Amino acid sequence: RSIEWLAQKLPEAELTAVLNSENKSQGIDNFHQVVDSVPEVHKNIVLITIESLSASFMEHFGNSEGITPHLDKLADESLFFTQLYATGNRTVRGLEAVTLCTPPTPGGSVVKQKNNSNLFTTGKLLKERGYRVQYLYGGDSYFDNMKTFFGGNGYEIIDKKSFAKEEITFSNIWGVCDEDMFDKAIKVFNENTASGEPFFGHIMTTSNHRPFTYPEGKIDIPAHYKCRAGGVKYTDYAIDKLIGPAKNQPWFKNTIFVILADHCASSSGKTSIPLPKYHIPALIYAPGFVAPQKVEKMVSQIDVMPTLFGLLHFSYDSYFYGKDVFNPDYKSRAFIATYQDLGYLEKDVFTILSPIRMVEQFNVIQIDGVLEQGNQVVKEPSFERSAIANYQSICKRYVD
Repeated sequence: RSIEWLAQKLPEAELTAVLNSENKSQGIDNFHQVVDSVPEVHKNIVLITIESLSASFMEHFGNSEGITPHLDKLADESLFFTQLYATGNRTVRGLEAVTLCTPPTPGGSVVKQKNNSNLFTTGKLLKERGYRVQYLYGGDSYFDNMKTFFGGNGYEIIDKKSFAKEEITFSNIWGVCDEDMFDKAIKVFNENTASGEPFFGHIMTTSNHRPFTYPEGKIDIPAHYKCRAGGVKYTDYAIDKLIGPAKNQPWFKNTIFVILADHCASSSGKTSIPLPKYHIPALIYAPGFVAPQKVEKMVSQIDVMPTLFGLLHFSYDSYFYGKDVFNPDYKSRAFIATYQDLGYLEKDVFTILSPIRMVEQFNVIQIDGVLEQGNQVVKEPSFERSAIANYQSICKRYVD
């Protein structure tokens, strides 16, 4: 599972030089300092990772089914990322991307690996600033090793076992429905506010997942249809049932909502890493603090939280690979991986590192506003070095 069987390794001096050039880091551990001249703002943060929400489900990206009316409206009121790409095709990859802000490792996610405690995480950064840090999940957090990962990194775990019987109106194999999860979250955030601490609540949804069951009578797609469109529309409905009541809470005006998908609904395609199947929506919503704006540059899922920290003017010692997209030095690129293939997307070139030290590079074209891998084979040594350097260094941190 080392980078050795994925591509030629760079000598340490060259590896360090590439990382220093790209990330302004001071070594192969990617250490660098983020400095802001404006005092920090410690607003509450609610991070919602939505199960399997492809960008193609939203009207903003051409969908005509009307299954995300609330998210589409929210996007118009938010900082809205229109060309953002997920790091992988599993929930643990999305959780890894917004928690560690690093490229995905080959093989299994860090979330599922052993010895994954006491890492440099978004939660750690916020906890150092006096935040109460919590992970909220409507299912059993033992699933996918979430309890071990988040618990071992300082998060309080609030999962289905934390719900009183009367707090559950509907559940399936994955856990309570999204409405129940969001109702519970509001109660938790109210309790946090009473304690006087700023809070960071990371919520993982469950309803947009097979078997796509949800409470009857909530949306115009009957629950017994058990279809993806129903799952998407119910989750969209539930998010509105979170944001609406949240506006009446004392903490709302001092809170930023970050909403994005963990990954797309499907990752199959004609190529090993079909780019449109990794295109996800993301938005940052905070009326009166974050002005509505479209971010149309191509960005990675790992950049979302560093961008948020930039909006809050945080200064910190960082090991993140993710960057603030508004930093003048920001370079558009995305890291996209399967279990074996590691992709690196920059400008109009897609580099893929595969087993047996194979490296392939293809041109990238845009069709209907979405990036796709073309058929033309290209050779861009600088992008190949960037791909190898980033993946090699993250393997050195977590795998080797």
